[in-house]
Amino acid sequence: MPFSPEIPTIPTVPLRLPAQLEGLHRLAYNLYWSWHPGLRALFARIDRNLWQRHRNPVPLLQVQRDWSELLDDPDFMVEYRSQLSAFDAYMAAGRGSWLERHHQGQLTGPVAYFCAEFGIHESLGIYSGGLGVLAGDHCKAASDMALPFMAVGLLYRHGYFRQTIDADGHQEHAYPDYDPQRLPLQCVAGQAGEPLTVPVELPGRTVQVGVWLARVGRVPLLLLDTDRPENPVEDRPISHILYVRGREMRLHQELVLGIGGVRALRALRITPAAWHLNEGHSAFMLVEQTRELVADGLSLEEAFARVRSGSVFTIHTPVSAGNERFDTDLVRRTAAPVTSGVDLDLERILEMGRGVDDDPGQFDMTAFSLRLTSGANAVSRLHAETANATWSAVVDKPILGITNGVHAPSWLGRPVRDLYARLGVELDTFDADLPNDRFWERLERIEDERLWEAHQRQKLELAYFARGRLLNQFARHGEPPATLARLAEALDPDVLTIGFARRFATYKRAALLFADEERLARLLHDPEQPVQIVFAGKAHPADRPGQRVIQDIFARSRQARLAGRVHVLEDYDIRIARYLVQGADVWLNTPRRPLEASGTSGMKAAMNGAVNASVLDGWWDEGFVGDNGWA
Repeated sequence: MPFSPEIPTIPTVPLRLPAQLEGLHRLAYNLYWSWHPGLRALFARIDRNLWQRHRNPVPLLQVQRDWSELLDDPDFMVEYRSQLSAFDAYMAAGRGSWLERHHQGQLTGPVAYFCAEFGIHESLGIYSGGLGVLAGDHCKAASDMALPFMAVGLLYRHGYFRQTIDADGHQEHAYPDYDPQRLPLQCVAGQAGEPLTVPVELPGRTVQVGVWLARVGRVPLLLLDTDRPENPVEDRPISHILYVRGREMRLHQELVLGIGGVRALRALRITPAAWHLNEGHSAFMLVEQTRELVADGLSLEEAFARVRSGSVFTIHTPVSAGNERFDTDLVRRTAAPVTSGVDLDLERILEMGRGVDDDPGQFDMTAFSLRLTSGANAVSRLHAETANATWSAVVDKPILGITNGVHAPSWLGRPVRDLYARLGVELDTFDADLPNDRFWERLERIEDERLWEAHQRQKLELAYFARGRLLNQFARHGEPPATLARLAEALDPDVLTIGFARRFATYKRAALLFADEERLARLLHDPEQPVQIVFAGKAHPADRPGQRVIQDIFARSRQARLAGRVHVLEDYDIRIARYLVQGADVWLNTPRRPLEASGTSGMKAAMNGAVNASVLDGWWDEGFVGDNGWA
């Protein structure tokens, strides 16, 4: 049987469903629907307007409604039973799974996977970009493979910011207000049936951390929450905002994630066989495990060895300057309550956090994580070379190169997926054994015309979606009707479309395409082979240079010689990413080598029929073979 821990939960808002449709509750409260388009289509049939507004079945099912029409609709009922049956079979499957075929009996418990963000679906806004989307894809792939895997993160009630771009190209920030009871989350219960809380000591007080459960297929994702009535008002916002700007508040977040995450697992009597830190934000989980072992009588060095033997670390940032660091005095002051009461030498802990510059005034989360884990990996072959050169002064063990991947079912457009299925290549779930000789032989049989037709349908969907977004954006700017009318016809699907969508950090060089603007204008308006470009992406609220890049590209898109051929979509999220990777003809990537650790958007575009044009950095340095794109 697949790993399935008993995690007790407390019912939230009841769903008043007829007995014949009670299975909708199971379907709604499992994010399995986020990578199964047929199930999303079923929810949309219940109430298309509410689905378009929320893109989340929970608020849709919380509305009181007359179900009789759907109960009397034989097509709906057949589809409902089919989707429910497929879901139940998926959840029960274990025999014949990838894990059983290759590693039966080798894990005594689950892998506990800690990350500061998780990008599962756009309706659960607890992610900012590539790190979170990768973590979400990890959860989905682990579910498909029936791995004993569970994840731990934070529930950000205000998430990451929603982006608008004003008429002058300035990025504006607004933080949403997420109600957990309107999301596919369930409150985790304690032993007496009360909401589970775990304590995390901070200077002068103890914060009570609540726990929510998101089910990602077979994978439980625990989300920690400090916004609880028993906490003082100044501590409730600790878990409100992802990548909050204040350094002390950020440190509090990371203490809650690391310390609180371990304690939540202990409270649920879950004993991981391995601990995985996805980036250094969760490094305090190593401190908590060390504290536990010292309290049990081990010496500090014995505890370090035990913690190290069961922990692994993934590093995502190529250069030391980009890694999380805190003032050592701040860490000393803030972490002291956690380590008090046991013979745990905090100064020794702080020494373990010295970075490559050996600065005693800075606690480097990456250096600390490297020293207290038995294995570490970078996220591409080239990144491993950079990481080993950077961190050799900190640890003498090699940092392996394990190139990132993507969860194909989450990113394939429906037309391309259906085309693959007709050739016997089923991609409804992730299968690590799939890329075998038979798989490639079947893909080779796809006729170019059929692939192009499927891709063109997805490109048309991108055009419809982008037109709606652009109309709303420029209507808000007060543009005249004539301009809005032109936007209603923007993005001709018969024109070569270049996609560029990612975080707007300066090293990604989003504006490089405009280095020779005269030539670019000629290419865009070529009478025989015109080109159009779609940009999307956010810059962190504290990243002023990144925001200036957005402003610059937006201003250029409004110039007469580029207008109508260059578009900037605001509020980049997973939904926009799906449309772009499914509909773009060419996927552009122009980072400053070797600063792109991996990148995965080009992989998603490629499986949808796009061609990559990229600097030889990250994954493309090994993915490019000479005739599958441009470098």
